[in-house]
Amino acid sequence: MAINPMNLMKLKGRLDIFNRQHPKFSAYCKAVNRQILEPGMILEIKAKGTDGKTIETNLKMTEDDVETLKMIFG
Repeated sequence: MAINPMNLMKLKGRLDIFNRQHPKFSAYCKAVNRQILEPGMILEIKAKGTDGKTIETNLKMTEDDVETLKMIFG
């Protein structure tokens, strides 16, 4: 899969905006990364729409997952 450098630049810009608008999320991810991120941990995700509907899931972290998240949230 080829990665378009222009798309990477756009993504970096969007991530910068997201991090400015939601600084607590970035801080939370970094804290998880430093404190408890390890293979076998369960990551739970819940999204709640404006209509009150929710969707939930969880992921049991593998070594590959941990490595990927460490790269993202360093």
